[in-house]
Amino acid sequence: MKSTSSPASQTHYSNEAQPSASQPMNCDTLTASSNLLSDVDLAPTTGTLNRRKILITGCSSGIGYYCASKLHADGHIVVAACRQADDVKRLIDEGLHAVQIDLDDSASIDEGIRDALAITNGELDVLVSNGAYGQPGAVEDLKREVLEQQFSTNVFGTHELTIKLVRTLLESDNPRIIQISSVLGLTALRYRGAYVASKFALEGLTDALRLELADTKIKVSLIEPGPIVSNFRKNAQQALLDNIDIEHSRHRDRYKRAMKRFKSTKKQPFTLSEDAVYKKIVHAMKRTNPKPRYYVTFPTYLFGYLRRFASTRMMDWFLLRISDGEDKRFEDE
Repeated sequence: MKSTSSPASQTHYSNEAQPSASQPMNCDTLTASSNLLSDVDLAPTTGTLNRRKILITGCSSGIGYYCASKLHADGHIVVAACRQADDVKRLIDEGLHAVQIDLDDSASIDEGIRDALAITNGELDVLVSNGAYGQPGAVEDLKREVLEQQFSTNVFGTHELTIKLVRTLLESDNPRIIQISSVLGLTALRYRGAYVASKFALEGLTDALRLELADTKIKVSLIEPGPIVSNFRKNAQQALLDNIDIEHSRHRDRYKRAMKRFKSTKKQPFTLSEDAVYKKIVHAMKRTNPKPRYYVTFPTYLFGYLRRFASTRMMDWFLLRISDGEDKRFEDE
């Protein structure tokens, strides 16, 4: 998990980089190179009778890339979505079905849905929403537009994609909506205000959606990882440099320690590989009644427990100790 005092020491929590301008992809090129499903793809075999048609966002690296590749290797029909056209081409060259979806752009979401459903012959069984980034910074240093951008990607884009696919998912025999949240959707840490707020919002929307879909076939689950091996810290570092006025902030010294952490080769305690998230996704896909929430990594289990039984004052004390402790781990570097 991200035990930390500083902004930028975020390790996971989802996968795509911070916002950047989308590069439009020619639809004809995409469709041709995505390899639309052939009769061989669609013909059931002994090993693929239970395979699903899956759309995963945030697949340029980290959790999304690993899970898309692994589920594809398992025999499922996976469409991997990325923000950048170059990443889409790279995944196609690797043998994956891939489309471009920029969660900050409604037109890109519409085009991505169209291209994904063209690949799957208009069917979808599982939506895995993984695309997100982390904006570090003290709450007082977050400009309105910076906070809006964090919500645009992590909440509004994910929400728009989800609601536009609900009717398609209802046609499936065993549909799933799986939202990749974070341990920071359970509790807050210093210098994570924007990311924490976006994940709290995602969890609230997902809980409401699960209740509203209770009388349908769609099962909705949240997966809440702590620290996972990914490019999340690298992307958060860039977001800090781009969007926070470090030199004029009263938190300048902590930001500078955070930058040191970004460059450190030290592994964050309790960090797991992407496979830990993959296993939870598989469980949510296969079980008749999947869990509403899946914890991943020890910190998530710990915080989930403390949130239920500790007072707010006790939680604050504990979270501040975690943040201070992480600062000390990097003092000698």
